[in-house]
Amino acid sequence: MTLSTVPRYDRDRIDAVGGHAVVVGASVAGLVTGRVLADAFETVTVIDRDTLPDDPATRRGVPQGAHVHALQEAGRATLEDLFPGYVEDLLSAGGLLIDAMSDFVHYEKGGFLAEGETRRPMYTASRPLMEQVIRRRLAEHEGVTLRPNCQQTGYLTDGDATTVRGVEVRDDGEADELRADLVVDATGRTSKTPRWLDDHGYAAPPVDEVTIDIAYSTVMVERAPDDRRAFFVPPDPPRTRGAGVFPIEDGRWQATLVGVHGDHPPTDPGAIAEFAATLPVSELRQLFDSQNWVSEDVSHYPFPCNRRRRFEDLDEFPNGLVITGDALSSFNPIYGQGMSVAALEALVLHETLATADRSELPLRFFDEVEPIVDVPWSIAVGGDFEFPSTTGPKPRGTDLFNRYVARLLRKAQTDWRLREAIARVFMMEKSPSSLLRPGVAWRVLKPARPDIVMCSDAHPTADRGSSP
Repeated sequence: MTLSTVPRYDRDRIDAVGGHAVVVGASVAGLVTGRVLADAFETVTVIDRDTLPDDPATRRGVPQGAHVHALQEAGRATLEDLFPGYVEDLLSAGGLLIDAMSDFVHYEKGGFLAEGETRRPMYTASRPLMEQVIRRRLAEHEGVTLRPNCQQTGYLTDGDATTVRGVEVRDDGEADELRADLVVDATGRTSKTPRWLDDHGYAAPPVDEVTIDIAYSTVMVERAPDDRRAFFVPPDPPRTRGAGVFPIEDGRWQATLVGVHGDHPPTDPGAIAEFAATLPVSELRQLFDSQNWVSEDVSHYPFPCNRRRRFEDLDEFPNGLVITGDALSSFNPIYGQGMSVAALEALVLHETLATADRSELPLRFFDEVEPIVDVPWSIAVGGDFEFPSTTGPKPRGTDLFNRYVARLLRKAQTDWRLREAIARVFMMEKSPSSLLRPGVAWRVLKPARPDIVMCSDAHPTADRGSSP
């Protein structure tokens, strides 16, 4: 399921469900969940163990926040529905609007993807700024309270632990209890809920892990105000290195270098330019050499594996508790789908609250959110399995589909319509199956013209704006 198939947000779809809901975790998944719960509960409390700063800042609980993030169309459209005027707020705070078909320079399968003949808006900013705008808008909502420096220490339950009744917390060092009609775990990959389930007699969810052993190193460099180019050069076998460079607020580029299967980018600032020089795009080599660096240090983030907890396979689960966001599934971040997945999962929760009895809510939600997770999971792990060293459960048909997508990407270097088709998939507007429709498949499979040759490592837009 994608933006085109998930029911869009409709406030009038839902009636009052309960008095109080608690969301554990104030990252993007927790914030958008808090917003949909505000339609169903009289009060909503969103807690987080971190301080929640008034200004955009990377938080300890969101270590990936220092690196490049993409707001895909599925996430943008959903955030705009939940918080009308969100993108205008983001732009007012310093975010940028670029054209995903021309400003966004995509190099893969040995060449640059063709520029589009139609515009596709894309919004860029740092992850802390995107999150801070959501947090501010949620805090303005009547009945919603954000409690920073508040760490969950356990769940409150009835006598036989068949129903969660709230959370035990430590707030600025003091023990407290928050009673709730519904608790949502949005604590990310480190969620302790699976262990809690095991300790209380429930089966822990089966876990799928696909190991890619990727790491990120990020620095900030100066950017001329009129230069809005973004660069995306994913690892592409046999090349295990890549990069993402996005224009963000305050006249900066956020430049993230990546390496898979142990070929990790350096953490030493002096070695960053040398690593970038191994990439097949000349603009990136120039950027690190010629632009002034804003950051003194290198932010580093390791990501060993894609992980999917299959709560939908469980037969029993306590009432009053739901899992969402990275606590449910997390994917190779290079595909930039995490925030959009969280937003779509919030829509599914809203729909489930509108249509299901509360006694059926958790397992019903897990069943209904499974097709949401299927799409980014197939994209991320499918791409990761292009590398022979990737291990884990491989979705059926992955190798065949990868060969088809590789041909599509090569054809998209001269066919902008194919570039647009694959962009809609990566932006989670449409499912990967849309790439197999007759109109797309004919463009992919028809014989290539023998007179077309791609040979340059410099993109045609290299001289647009200020050259790095």
